[in-house]
Amino acid sequence: MRFGPARALIAALATIGATTATADGPKARFLSHYTWEADADGFGGLSGLEMSDDGMALTAISDRGLILTADLTREGDRITGVTLTGMDEIATRAAGRLPDDTRDAEGLAIAPDGTIFISYEGEPMIARLPPAPEAAGTLPLHPELQVVQHNSGMEALAIDGEGRLFTLPERSGEYGRPFPVWMFTAPRWQMVARLERHPDYLPVGADFGPDGWLYILERGFNGIGFRSRLRRIEPLKGGIQAGEVLMSSAILAHDNLEGISVWRDGEGRIRLSMISDDNFRRLQRTEIVEYVIDKPLQ
Repeated sequence: MRFGPARALIAALATIGATTATADGPKARFLSHYTWEADADGFGGLSGLEMSDDGMALTAISDRGLILTADLTREGDRITGVTLTGMDEIATRAAGRLPDDTRDAEGLAIAPDGTIFISYEGEPMIARLPPAPEAAGTLPLHPELQVVQHNSGMEALAIDGEGRLFTLPERSGEYGRPFPVWMFTAPRWQMVARLERHPDYLPVGADFGPDGWLYILERGFNGIGFRSRLRRIEPLKGGIQAGEVLMSSAILAHDNLEGISVWRDGEGRIRLSMISDDNFRRLQRTEIVEYVIDKPLQ
């Protein structure tokens, strides 16, 4: 296998990272990681993730403007296989009703009626792709969401049980400035909370869990490798929130985790599924990582 020794080292570090991730509290426990390889042109660069309610299928988006679907096989708590079932261009799915450049897709949220929302960080945009392509388009943006640092726009996107969209920028403008958390209820945006900023991490993904909490995936990079942290907040409580830290991984424990999906497994536990963006580089990999919060939902 290509890069066998390197991958063996990474696997060992993942085990160490899993221990580190739960050392600061009875929060999320590491379950497994799976390296997803697919023999398809353009595969890679995945940054947004949505799991089906039973965790047996996924939808993902890529930096090259693609929507991918796949089926999963599992043995107990482990993913043992991922089979690519579809790969379409976002532009094609939108029937030409989006701006010309639909690459650099970052955040993904899917409404109960099947409408897909995709956020973009380069040129700020949120695309709306309903089941009927002729109704595709973009959402209006608050002026503050249109003026962001270069390549640091809306990388995280989530939808709650009432169909309200939430997003926050990857950067806040200053190390000591909290991240604004925005909510969209047609036709208006409003800032509903602020997330405390940690100097070592930036938000890259978000999803609402079946418990109603907003889970935020954060990424750190020190020049050697990536590390990840996961927090959850209650955005409608407002104010500046530190949130609850559920896990923080060691450097190199996982790859460049960017997408997150939160769901309830067959035992009633909160399952945290994350996917990595390999940046189309040979030394990186597309990795699906899963943690669990053992306490079942009431």
